Parts: sequence; C-alpha cells; structure tokens
Amino acid sequence: MCDRFSPNSCQRSVQSTIDPGYSGVAYTSGRIIVISAKWLRDNPQDTVVITHECMHVVQSYPRYDPSWLVEGIADYARWKYGINNPAVGWWLPNFDSSQHYTDSYRVTARFLAWCEKFYPKIVNQLNAVMRNNLYSANFWKQFASGKSVNQLWTEYSRNPKL
Repeated sequence: MCDRFSPNSCQRSVQSTIDPGYSGVAYTSGRIIVISAKWLRDNPQDTVVITHECMHVVQSYPRYDPSWLVEGIADYARWKYGINNPAVGWWLPNFDSSQHYTDSYRVTARFLAWCEKFYPKIVNQLNAVMRNNLYSANFWKQFASGKSVNQLWTEYSRNPKL
C-alpha cells in the first residue's frame, strides 16, 4: 500500500495495541493502531481489520474530511489487499438504490472500485489530493473526464457491475 499510495513519505513503522477497554473495532491515530481485545476474541480470523487501519497510517491525511472518502479509501484498500476477507464474511455490498456514495466504508469502497474500472488512476489521484489537503468535489471532474461525483454515482447506479 505504501508503494501505491505514498511512495515517498510512507510511515513504515507502526505500533499496534490491543486494548481490553476499547469497545469499538479498531482505530488509528498517527502511527498507532488500537484494536479492541473483545473484537479479536469474538472475531479471531479478522486479522484483515489491520489492512484497513494500516491504510489510515498510509493515508496520513491532514484532515479527516470528507470522512466518507477517507473511510471509503481505507475499505477499498481492505478489499484490494486484504487476504482473509472471505473467511471472516467481509465483502463489498451489492448495490442497493437506498445507498449513496457518502455512506462511507464498504459502500464508498465499492463505488471507488467501480470508478476504477473506467478511470484506473482515480483512487490514487483522490488519495493524492487528500494527502495534500487539496480535496474538493471538483477533482472528480478532473479525474473522470469532466464527470462529477454525482454523475458517476448515477452511472454506477444504472450499471453497478464490478
């Protein structure tokens, strides 16, 4: 992930902590990944949660904004690079008309995977503008032949096949 998303400035040293007092799944702060002891106990095969959290380390975005894209790219990385997703029942959800690209996590990740079929560099490009604190919705038009994120979502909703 470093080579693809942050080749010149990737943090290659990460500290992970298993926290018995944390009730969520996992979170990242800087280079520190905290994983819930309960989550690991209840989901011992879900080591791929680390892929999502490591992507946050790689991202190193100056702002967590827009959050749907931050988490969508992290789940995209889990989908793309995770090696144990099927064993733990993790997948990208099928499209549903009630979804929206701002739903974050897996929904956004699937949308990004679909976008990448037509614009192979789009995830890398979005990641780069996020890392440089330059993100605006206008970048979608720049990276997707003049199409806005809303236009892409409309196309995706008509034919969401990956």
